[in-house]
Amino acid sequence: MALHLIKLCVGATSIADLEAWIADRADTARRAGVPFEQIHVTRMVPSRKNELIDGGSLYWVIKGEVAARQRLLDLRTVVDPDGIRRCGLVLDPAVIRVEPRPSRPFQGWRYLVDREAPRDLGTSAGTADLPEALSRELRDLGLL
Repeated sequence: MALHLIKLCVGATSIADLEAWIADRADTARRAGVPFEQIHVTRMVPSRKNELIDGGSLYWVIKGEVAARQRLLDLRTVVDPDGIRRCGLVLDPAVIRVEPRPSRPFQGWRYLVDREAPRDLGTSAGTADLPEALSRELRDLGLL
């Protein structure tokens, strides 16, 4: 059974905003002639690395909802400019939308077991093509 992480997506206001940020970073790397790797740096290092990179994902909380995930490819030690060791979460740049679920704010990241993770939002749901804001409003009204 895969083990996942869940984390607040600070600064992003929507899934589209997250995807645009990733695309911008990839474009910057391409123009600089360097390979693109999406690495999200965190302060704490997960102790269950092998379980995380064996099919795990990083689930993003955006505007109070677990909204999307990215597959975890690796966890690396990163040294910041002040010489402090951090954890670099290497992510697949593809953002996968999941069935939205409310989440309260928290600091850092948390482990998320597979059976508690939201399911991927498939195209068969009939709402996958709705704009994110409209989908959120319809859910808030209890119509989805």
